[in-house]
Amino acid sequence: MTQAAVVEKAKSATKFAHQAEKLSLTSQNNEDGQEDGSTAVQAKFITPIDNVIETADGQRLPGVPPMEALKFNELKDQVVEQVESSESSSGNRSADQYREHQHDIEERAAGDENGLTEHSSRSKKGKLDTTVPPSRTHPLFPPLPLYGPPSVLRNWQCTAFRISSFFLSLAFLMVIVLGSAFTYIPIFARNLFKRLTFRDPGASRPFFKEEKKRSEARRQAEKLWKRQKKRRKSNSESAIGGEERRGGSNEDYTPTEGGPDPVICDVSYYARRVGLDVETYRVQTEDGFIITLWHLYNPLEYTPASPSAREPATPELFTPEQLSNSKTNGCCAQQFKDGQRRYPVLLIHGLLQSAGAYCTNDDSSLAFYLHKSGYDVWLGNNRCGFTPEHAVLSYSDPRMWAWNIRAFGVLDLPALVSRVLAETGFEKLGLVCHSQGTTETFVALAKDQRPDLGKRISVFCALAPAAYAGPLIGKMYFKFMRIISPGMFRIFFGIHAFIPFMMSMHRLLPGKIYGMLGYRVFSFLFNWTDTRWERDLRDRMFQFAPVYVSAESMRWWLGRECFAKQKCILATREEGRKEEDEDANDNEDPEEESEETEQARKAMKSDDLLNQTNNKAYAKGNTAWYDERAPKMAFWVCGSDDLVDGKRLLARFRRGREPHVEVVHAKVIEEYEHLDVLWAIDAIEQVGCEVREVLWRTAEEDARKVCRVPRGCEGVWTEG
Repeated sequence: MTQAAVVEKAKSATKFAHQAEKLSLTSQNNEDGQEDGSTAVQAKFITPIDNVIETADGQRLPGVPPMEALKFNELKDQVVEQVESSESSSGNRSADQYREHQHDIEERAAGDENGLTEHSSRSKKGKLDTTVPPSRTHPLFPPLPLYGPPSVLRNWQCTAFRISSFFLSLAFLMVIVLGSAFTYIPIFARNLFKRLTFRDPGASRPFFKEEKKRSEARRQAEKLWKRQKKRRKSNSESAIGGEERRGGSNEDYTPTEGGPDPVICDVSYYARRVGLDVETYRVQTEDGFIITLWHLYNPLEYTPASPSAREPATPELFTPEQLSNSKTNGCCAQQFKDGQRRYPVLLIHGLLQSAGAYCTNDDSSLAFYLHKSGYDVWLGNNRCGFTPEHAVLSYSDPRMWAWNIRAFGVLDLPALVSRVLAETGFEKLGLVCHSQGTTETFVALAKDQRPDLGKRISVFCALAPAAYAGPLIGKMYFKFMRIISPGMFRIFFGIHAFIPFMMSMHRLLPGKIYGMLGYRVFSFLFNWTDTRWERDLRDRMFQFAPVYVSAESMRWWLGRECFAKQKCILATREEGRKEEDEDANDNEDPEEESEETEQARKAMKSDDLLNQTNNKAYAKGNTAWYDERAPKMAFWVCGSDDLVDGKRLLARFRRGREPHVEVVHAKVIEEYEHLDVLWAIDAIEQVGCEVREVLWRTAEEDARKVCRVPRGCEGVWTEG
């Protein structure tokens, strides 16, 4: 080897070492003894933009800006090629390490035809590690900050951000609380006046009589529970179950909890009140986050999986081994025979919520309703939630919080879908999402994100779909977050969790007080009311919000660069205006057509007219967000929703902007606000019954053959 080659090899190795140190878990000169296993050795691209960092010990770290990941992979390839071409001894440990790792990567790529990486653009060698990012970053998804391994300087910077954000974000929160208090003064005065004049303030509510009826039934059930518990403690479950069944519970479900509602943040407790229970699975995402997945079950027919079986599995998704073993080793697949199996349904929550939002209305909760109809219901929670957890990162590490909505869709959602299918043994599932849950799904299914996920979903049911912004985005406090620069946003709200003081209050305050405050603040922020909710359950509804989310995630929603500016999740304002102008021209009233234009159109040959029509259709389809891999979709839009504009989304599909998407159901409920699709007293009649039917109608024929027919779906026709 020449001296020049030796120098070049040394330079490449040095550059690679520096780049690896930037992306590793700990610094190379760290004295905690972890430098070997924590060293970054691979940047694996999940999509052309999203990547995860693999370390030498097989752990995963969150992704970095695409160009940094590409630079790291290119430097690694240079080092490996130089080592392989040199005359060094064959026992060189570095070369062996990189060759072995590269062989593992190639094997995964070769066997990934059942996975979700088909869409990733690859080099001529077809290796995932050499995926080339696009030449420019999408304006809706700018690069996230790159935080290196811990160091004295970085730790001081993080501390400075945490101190500044604690005081400034707390001041911002106090302004919101005071605003909500001032706006409540007129409401309080009006209600007080009605009470002083011997009138019920709630008499004008649309479901006033139904609320009274349910409240009385709940009080009677509480009395029965107490009486039976005192009289027959040894047989309380069966006795109380019989009494409550006469109060309206399903005869196949025996409640194991009762009495006055303690108002707590516990999904399993509220499930037991209606004769169900919950087992918690811990799921690892491809970038190392540990997220929770709740499984609803009937204790009379199902035995929960062992704790070890519910622990995180490999971060690899949809591997051939997982798909083949799920039919025999999955917890649900083992316990139900063909003909009695339940079709799996995954529910995803909205912004600042957990999946517990689907479980707050007793038997009128969507999750409980679907389970008692005959579905196998799983409740998915996005990263961090109530307990932030990562395989190797700590809460204080800023890399733990360097993510936004893309991570929910590209990483969290596929991990949840993969685990549900692995446990149930099905090839597809039904997906039901609310608000931000629809956003992450819309992002994930897009043709330039993870469109192959659509192969795993029989139907996507979107409740209050959040694709376009509503008028609420123009409120003063949202404008403030939009006008400040990204740097100032981080000074105000930090680089870790978004206003973590809210979660501290959640833990410290009694449930009823926290529920009351939560409703007032969120009602002021998002301009919704409890007009159609069962008011006695309102405090319970807000026990499952807020949860931990990253400051970067809120900056994506409300900052100056992304959703708040573009008013859309997958298109810029300019693209949206252009599409609207084209649609407006296509929808011109024929009666207003000039005589010359009408004569010219009539004189046009049929072939020319057909070509013109096809060209218009192609132009619309060319700007489509989805391709033929998208699943069937169904929409329930809230007509009085100020937070998002669901009607505009329906118009996009109606005008042919998404020619590859089959919309199997679309409904606008004019009187509904954003949360009414979950919590309105008539939500089961307006939404739940239709969701139940759509899920069954769109299920695959092979799945229907081995599943029990959901109650109420006996006469439902199925999709061909």
